[in-house]
Amino acid sequence: MRQSKLFSKTQRSDPQNEESVNAKLLIRAGYVDKVMAGVYTFLPLGKRVLANIENIIREEMVAIGGEEILMPSLQPKINWETTGRYDAYDTLFKFQSFYSKTDYVLGPTHEEIVSPLLGKFITSYKDLPVAVFQIQNKFRDEKRSKSGLLRGREFLMKDLYSFHADEKDLEKFYEKARKAYVRIFNRAGIGKLTYYTYASGGTFSKYSHEFQTLTPAGEDVIYICDKCRIAVNREVIDDLQGSCPKCGSKTLREEKAIEVGNIFPLKTRFSSPFGLKFSGANGQENEVLMGCYGIGLNRLMGTIVEVSHDERGIIWPKAISPFPAHLVELGKGKGRRLYEQLAKAGIEVLYDDRDATAGEKFADADLIGLPVRLVVSEKTKDKVEVKKRGEKNSKLVSYGSVRKLL
Repeated sequence: MRQSKLFSKTQRSDPQNEESVNAKLLIRAGYVDKVMAGVYTFLPLGKRVLANIENIIREEMVAIGGEEILMPSLQPKINWETTGRYDAYDTLFKFQSFYSKTDYVLGPTHEEIVSPLLGKFITSYKDLPVAVFQIQNKFRDEKRSKSGLLRGREFLMKDLYSFHADEKDLEKFYEKARKAYVRIFNRAGIGKLTYYTYASGGTFSKYSHEFQTLTPAGEDVIYICDKCRIAVNREVIDDLQGSCPKCGSKTLREEKAIEVGNIFPLKTRFSSPFGLKFSGANGQENEVLMGCYGIGLNRLMGTIVEVSHDERGIIWPKAISPFPAHLVELGKGKGRRLYEQLAKAGIEVLYDDRDATAGEKFADADLIGLPVRLVVSEKTKDKVEVKKRGEKNSKLVSYGSVRKLL
């Protein structure tokens, strides 16, 4: 993509009324535009990052047997009354149709839709297990939307729901989902900072689990056992008497973190209200057991920026960067040959062909934060100056070596 054709532009100063690093950098670098508190438009570069995150998540969900569907954001009030959550869910958007006077909600989550949906297809133990997922907009009426992409009123979320005949099968899939989440966060470049964390299960089970990424910008406090590489959140640390649930160690360190994913053993909490049952091998009718597994894509994107940046801008992990490299041209037309060679080889880069100074181009390259910067100028002659984002040193390589590098 030619940067001269990109309609979005970088900004030299921080946007007003933004405190979080992720909001400041994503707005300044031209990834998102703030519409109002908790609501953002994703610009071309930001949409490419979201698409890369989405593809990683989709691949890992399909790998553990998830079948992709798309459920509606618009949901009937009656379904939420059936589960008793219409008045209990404190961030639920509620409204009435002007014409039909029918009451609706905007979905913050989809247990009230997926449970009756699967009830139309699950009748026998032979129909189980089943796992379905979607990547779709969610709406939550947050009292104070803050922290940029970390807490929005409208956001993209992957939610996976699994359906099982017994506890053993639910536990087996739960572990598969846990491992898939570890792979997702490793691929997204935050695996080393992300901890499997014990949390309250509420009415569902004794514990649920979160994936928490360490950062001073975190809204949560967790307690880490370095021996087991797991953590406990503040909600349940007292229940566990300040000890690790795995090894019993009381030597836990306190850290701030951002929740980037969660998994819950729902059991019969949402199958029971909708009469979601199956006939067993002995002909006896049983309630289906459920699990749910969520990842907020906006939140994950914002978290990556919070943990991967410096004073000059964003430092994107390779797998989710909008482009693998930023080709900076110093001197009119100097980069065209390399740009066309890379395009011919199927490598799409961001090509800064703008009429701007070297200082402006380098500042924008650092702000935008692609993994590799390629510089072509009179000075480099028949070579290309290659510098990795976040590193100080650069090197000169041949045109052919650039293709291999990318």
